[in-house]
Amino acid sequence: MSPAKSPAKSPAKSAARPAKASTQSAKTTKAASKTAAKAAAKRAPSPAATKSKYTAKDITVLKGLQPVRERPGMYIGSTGPSGLHHLVYEVVDNSVDEAMAGEADRIDVTILADGSCRVSDNGRGIPVDPHPENKRKSAAEIIMTTLHAGGKFGGEGYKISGGLHGVGVSVVNALSSHLELEINRDGARWVQFYAKGGVPQGPLKRTGPSKKRGTTVTFRPDPTIFEETEFRSQTLLERLQEMAFLNKNLEIRFRDERTTPVHEQVFKFAGGIVDFVRHLNAAKEPLFKRVIDFTETTKDSEVEIAMQWNTGYYEGIHSFANNIATTEGGMHEEGFKKSLTNVLNRYAKGKGLVKDKDENLQGEDIREGLTAIVTVKLRNPQFEGQTKAKLGNTEMRSLVEKATNDKLAEWLEMHPSEGKAIIAKSLQASRARVAARQARDLTRRKSLLESSAMPGKLADCTSKDPSESELFIVEGDSAGGSAKRARDPRTQAILPIRGKILNVERARLDRMLKNEEIQTLIQAIGTGIGEDFDGSKVRYHKIILMADADVDGAHIRTLLLTFFHRQLADLARYGCIYIAQPPLFRADIGKERTYLKDEAALRKFESEHKTSKIEVNRFKGLGEMDWQELGETTMNKATRSLLRISVEDAAIADGVFSRLMGDDVEQRKAFIQENAKDVRFIDA
Repeated sequence: MSPAKSPAKSPAKSAARPAKASTQSAKTTKAASKTAAKAAAKRAPSPAATKSKYTAKDITVLKGLQPVRERPGMYIGSTGPSGLHHLVYEVVDNSVDEAMAGEADRIDVTILADGSCRVSDNGRGIPVDPHPENKRKSAAEIIMTTLHAGGKFGGEGYKISGGLHGVGVSVVNALSSHLELEINRDGARWVQFYAKGGVPQGPLKRTGPSKKRGTTVTFRPDPTIFEETEFRSQTLLERLQEMAFLNKNLEIRFRDERTTPVHEQVFKFAGGIVDFVRHLNAAKEPLFKRVIDFTETTKDSEVEIAMQWNTGYYEGIHSFANNIATTEGGMHEEGFKKSLTNVLNRYAKGKGLVKDKDENLQGEDIREGLTAIVTVKLRNPQFEGQTKAKLGNTEMRSLVEKATNDKLAEWLEMHPSEGKAIIAKSLQASRARVAARQARDLTRRKSLLESSAMPGKLADCTSKDPSESELFIVEGDSAGGSAKRARDPRTQAILPIRGKILNVERARLDRMLKNEEIQTLIQAIGTGIGEDFDGSKVRYHKIILMADADVDGAHIRTLLLTFFHRQLADLARYGCIYIAQPPLFRADIGKERTYLKDEAALRKFESEHKTSKIEVNRFKGLGEMDWQELGETTMNKATRSLLRISVEDAAIADGVFSRLMGDDVEQRKAFIQENAKDVRFIDA
């Protein structure tokens, strides 16, 4: 994602824990918390009394799918939008596994008019015969109602599958208000219905003959579990497109029946990951037209790599194992990077493009502007890392190294003009890296000469504990002044910035470090960037972007998010980046005052208060609020709402930032048109 190293030292785990939802709202004020704590202390029994009452009857055993409903965040990450869409991915993953096994070539994903989701494939169909360990139930019912039951834990059902790190369709069943299972196999059609929480409404039944084959799952997310149950088409389309890229010639059809006319889209890529690279580079200027691609296969595994350089300044290496995005890299990515550096250094010196006495090119120089897909398929993937998104199989490092050493060296010999262009760009990146180091050294020396290492405009908090400290990045001196008055000075720091910061998508690191606002941000956050990045040095576990709820504010947020994604991506990965959600409206009924975040909330409020006169005020900017209002609505932990930024798929995020912030105007226009219906705030 970013040239910054993946931190060996990451922010504290308290910052890395996934939130239960995409928004966070504090439940009590500090004073109320203290009062409650005192009351609880008075009620609390003595340690001895507690121990004597702790008996076998206090042990609760959750059966079946109960654990999923009790702790949904443990299984799907959150009950917000990401968790909601994860349900669809779990069902689609099962269908993709059929495709990887060579048993399916089409998947249909439909959002029905009532908001339910239907996923259908033309694979073998889930087995319908009685399960040998429980002959009263079909294998299909066992799969739908039992955690960790499926055909991927041994046997010959799936030699390679992508669902080993997932939680399975049983979790989808557990978190649905209703689910319908249809199986077509062996010339018959079978159906079973499940009620809220995955409760079977009778056994799997044969309903008649069928000439089709495959599995269809139709489900509706349970509104008592999820914050919202409305699927976002664009979110699903991005993931489905990625699945089609990773599985050459697999046809994935999407249909949204909620719209008029019905929205339909088909993904099928004969070029597979070659087309994926072209797609990611579509908003960039390729260094040359050809996409380099090669494969290496053994008895139980396969490596496929496609790559192309562009004239930009950021590397985009996206790795996958059995279709699972390994966002934290792993052995396959490590082998690729090592071999890529060695091959190109040998090539550069062998062709006289770099003198023998000169230092070798660094890996980061060679990878500047590189877009690459590294995908491996193997029988027993071992995932590690905090998010289980890092491949640990050491044999894959050797296989990828060998493939890159042999195949890339051969390609460069056959394409000398492209090879020369790669080395020329790498040399340019090397010079810029040296200039950036000098700029960093100058910044460090300047800091040492000043009385304080922190920027003068930063109103820091007194707490030195990052886990409780928050940094509000506020656009404008006026809003910054109000925020300083409204804050809790013990835990909340304020950093005002002027206007729109540099668009880092179009700037190298050396130019970036000359920008005053960028310097200030880096200094305040404390982690450093690029080769200096150290996540353990982050000074705040909540970095909150606070800008106006209009078009200009959205642009400022996007510029800041681009900076964080390209230079401090690990902070988003560990859940440190948030967006403040100031209200757009204030509705007064007499002395009663209500703050409403957007037009939808205003319409709902007006419909609920038809018989009172309502006086509505619209906030066009944070500066229009007095400091008390800003504190009450946007900063007070007891009353505010924060939107946490997460990056679940690096390749999709890479494409979004390239399209939205790059030089290609047509690509940017198309992106805005595609996502216009999802815009929450529109400047009146």
